[in-house]
Amino acid sequence: MAWDLDSDRPIYAQLVERLQVQIVSGYYPPGGKLPSVRELASVAAVNPNTMQKAFAELERGGLIITQRTNGRSVTEDAELIQNIKLGLAKGHIETFISRMQELGYTEGEVVALLEAER
Repeated sequence: MAWDLDSDRPIYAQLVERLQVQIVSGYYPPGGKLPSVRELASVAAVNPNTMQKAFAELERGGLIITQRTNGRSVTEDAELIQNIKLGLAKGHIETFISRMQELGYTEGEVVALLEAER
């Protein structure tokens, strides 16, 4: 089944985010081997060049490592993975708070609503 991608944003950026989530959530564990570019491109229903661009971005960020004879794997740097996870979480929180403020809620009211739902 193809990944649900939004046509309003660059596809490669969405692929980067999706792979980051899969890595920080443990779907692809630290040190774990990643599927090939072609395999993931097929699963995501995107052009392999677009997936390659996403992989290159993840590699620049240090989240994945390319080993010539062994393909690509997830970094074993637990601190880096945790920092990326925290960054993603903060982004979701900022978006959520912004949307709640659009509805007229203050930050205090948002916190109170969240606490009431626990």
